[in-house]
Amino acid sequence: MAKRHISRLVANRTAFFCCDMQEAFRANIKYFSEITEIARRMIEGGKILDIPLVVTEQYPKGLKHTVKELNISHAAGTFPKTLFSMVIPEVENILTEKKLNTVVLFGIEAHVCVLHTALDLRERDYEVHIVADGCSSRALSDRVLAYERLKQAGCIMTSCETVLMELLGSKDHAKFKEVQKVVMDRAPSTGLDRTES
Repeated sequence: MAKRHISRLVANRTAFFCCDMQEAFRANIKYFSEITEIARRMIEGGKILDIPLVVTEQYPKGLKHTVKELNISHAAGTFPKTLFSMVIPEVENILTEKKLNTVVLFGIEAHVCVLHTALDLRERDYEVHIVADGCSSRALSDRVLAYERLKQAGCIMTSCETVLMELLGSKDHAKFKEVQKVVMDRAPSTGLDRTES
């Protein structure tokens, strides 16, 4: 019997992708402040665990830069783009140079840039974990449909805390207490139990 493949997160093979969490989207994206908090936790937890962080900004000349609540100073790169996908040459180079095969993806919008990024990564045989509580759209109905499409494409739907705990693997991990502090407070609701637009 063939061994069944289970997509598991391994720190030295994983990158975190923060997709277009920009100031101009603040007023229009559902649950923007809540997903910003989830992104903050992901970025802080990833820094503690030495997970490479890749950040993109969609047309920053018009849509401004990454929101100030997110400290991305340690990112492997922050790249402007006009493509919907984050999979631009500079980002592909980071994945190749660091020999990474898994991407944990969060940001906006779920049905546009997050979706395009995930599809491009899946086409290139990367494993993709979508932080469901860390993505949103202007309309929640678009997010719901995007999540269905992402699952059909073979992405793993997960949450912020699930990702960080999976990377730790045990309370005996040397960084457990540091990461625990990041997720100790209950995560904000990002509307995953609601579908109205």
